[in-house]
Amino acid sequence: MKSSIESLQQEIDRFIIESSDELETFRFRFMVRKGSIAELFNRLKNVPKAERPAYGQLLNRLKQSAEKKYDTAKKQLDALSSGHREQHFDLTLPGRTEYVGSEHPVQKVLGDMKQIFRAMGFTIATGPELERDSYNFDLLNFPANHPARDMQDTFFITREEGENNLLLRTHTSPVQIRVMLDEKPPIRVICPGKVYRNEAISARSYCVFHQLEGLYIDKNVSFADLKATVYSFAEQMFGSNVQLRFRPSFFPFTEPSAEVDVTCYLCGGKGCRVCKQSGWLEILGCGMVHPNVLRNCSIDPEEFSGFAFGMGVDRTALLRYKIDDIRLLFENDVRMLEQFSQ
Repeated sequence: MKSSIESLQQEIDRFIIESSDELETFRFRFMVRKGSIAELFNRLKNVPKAERPAYGQLLNRLKQSAEKKYDTAKKQLDALSSGHREQHFDLTLPGRTEYVGSEHPVQKVLGDMKQIFRAMGFTIATGPELERDSYNFDLLNFPANHPARDMQDTFFITREEGENNLLLRTHTSPVQIRVMLDEKPPIRVICPGKVYRNEAISARSYCVFHQLEGLYIDKNVSFADLKATVYSFAEQMFGSNVQLRFRPSFFPFTEPSAEVDVTCYLCGGKGCRVCKQSGWLEILGCGMVHPNVLRNCSIDPEEFSGFAFGMGVDRTALLRYKIDDIRLLFENDVRMLEQFSQ
């Protein structure tokens, strides 16, 4: 037994470790559960009982010797490998440019809008993008046969008889309904969010876009209050020299209703493909809240009145940054987006 231990010790001492493969070979030969040292430990049970302590000490020293040689060689190889990697680092390579991220132009514009309306006393409310038919249409005074309910305008998730059909909201007006159902006047709130419409994609329209709507309900609210709010917003958003035009319009949830235009930023009012040769660009729709909408939300139209407005955030971004195609905002082209990093 003693000669076997001495012979194995000599073999361990002579073993040369100069690579990771040789290190692994050393481990498998001497240190694993079925290696040479473990085999000697198994033979220890055949040694007379009186001699076992002495041989046990010799085997422990042998095991410690192998472990020490393995650990020392591993550290040396690791250090050598690290030094090799550092040695191959090319100090002549040019430095890497650190790119600084920024807000998307739509989010920048939306943030400015929120700040303007907050200063006017409006709070912010949000709601689900997957909405019920009743909140998106019925409570907003949409007739059952209104064209906006047709499949070419709305992405319906379920389409059955009744008012519990699910759809992707076509505007953020359902958020206004939820606010009016949950709160009592006075109410002054804006509702920003993403909306969906099954429309043809072009330079001026997209199937997914961002919208911000506003609602103000209190006693003695008039159309003059609405115009003052719109003018104040436009001057802060587009500059004090902005020119606005109110046009009579129709929306089921407001009466009277109007659309607001600004002079086309590309042609200066002369006419181009973006403004469809009209010289004007629509920025929002607005009007006095229809009495039926107030009644649907348990608000007495004889005691309270209010106005509502809605605008496309993406189109406002086009106006501010003089972009002529709304599709550029959704293509994630870094060359375009990096222009707004400042």
